[in-house]
Amino acid sequence: MRFIRLPWGTIIVLGLLAAGLFAGNNWLKQHPQHSPWAPLDLRDPPGMATASKLAAIKSDPAACQATLERSGIAFTALPDAGEGECRRSARTVLDPAEDSAALYPNSPATTCAVAAGYQLWLQHGLQPAARQLLGSEIATIEHLGAYNCRRIGGGQTGRWSEHATGNAIDIAAFVLEDGRRISVLRDWEDGSEKGIFLRQARDEACRAFGTVLSPEYNAAHRDHFHLDQAERGFGGVCR
Repeated sequence: MRFIRLPWGTIIVLGLLAAGLFAGNNWLKQHPQHSPWAPLDLRDPPGMATASKLAAIKSDPAACQATLERSGIAFTALPDAGEGECRRSARTVLDPAEDSAALYPNSPATTCAVAAGYQLWLQHGLQPAARQLLGSEIATIEHLGAYNCRRIGGGQTGRWSEHATGNAIDIAAFVLEDGRRISVLRDWEDGSEKGIFLRQARDEACRAFGTVLSPEYNAAHRDHFHLDQAERGFGGVCR
């Protein structure tokens, strides 16, 4: 049996490659948010692989619900409802938690993908921004609803809104634990920390949702952020 003798230079290069692969694999294990093979856990900060993992669960309700369970998020799964263009599937209601901001006036039924994006936004975008810029955590998030069986703009023709299937939620204001209220309508143009917070909240939402529309988009969104999880292929809409 003959053995192939490799030059020392080749052996060194192969050894370095093997060491690099080993180190890279260990690093990915320690930073699962960057690993395409690690299951999505919403407790991990957003990373290089987060967007693709979020996209994957949009069309897989079972995988989405498994993500919420894995992430320690309490929720209630509801049966499908409605019909036609307004059929709502994967209906998910986030359960109020002592360590999480409460949705007001209620916790609406949305698609599981919206619930997952909301939790990622809240934990890694909203609360850190509120602490840094406003010196207080968020206690309550006011919304204008999630489900509305209508077309975009409310007309009789045109594309159906993501609200028609509960795949969207509109956010109007944030109430801090110290009692201050930050309103999209009133404070978007504010030059102080309130306005800065709202813009950072919008930007952070773009990491968790497929579509984010703010007052900068048009007058119809002057009083709220529209957040939805429409499947848009590569990239999303952030305005």
